[in-house]
Amino acid sequence: MTEEIHDNPVPWIADHIRRFEETGGRPRPGVADLLLTTRGRKSGLLRRTALAYIRDGDAYVLTASNAGSDRHPAWYLNLLTTAEVTLQVGAATFTATARPATAAESARLWPAVTAAMPSYAAYRTATAREIPLVLVTPTGGTD
Repeated sequence: MTEEIHDNPVPWIADHIRRFEETGGRPRPGVADLLLTTRGRKSGLLRRTALAYIRDGDAYVLTASNAGSDRHPAWYLNLLTTAEVTLQVGAATFTATARPATAAESARLWPAVTAAMPSYAAYRTATAREIPLVLVTPTGGTD
């Protein structure tokens, strides 16, 4: 029996997940999107959200922006507790390991992140918190 996955309850993110599934993983032409599934740090439930990404070698780079909020997104806090995650990129689904980028990695990656998604530059100025970048590296085969 497959464990139930709970989609992000925020309406615009839930709509994005639905569009991702309806379009075979291409909800926004010209934007690299994926679905990230983490294990809830409090509930233990599988939680899924939609995120934009860039690539850095084999790693997928995610931005824990929370739209410039002063709080980290729940998915980021979840992966700090359980680094094993699942990614869906296009039609491929695979297991991966996530970790926060080091300070040096973040300094190197931020220009590429903001070039791909200019809104992240505004998010960085909207909050006093350091917005983490996360490197997610595939660990297994695809489903």
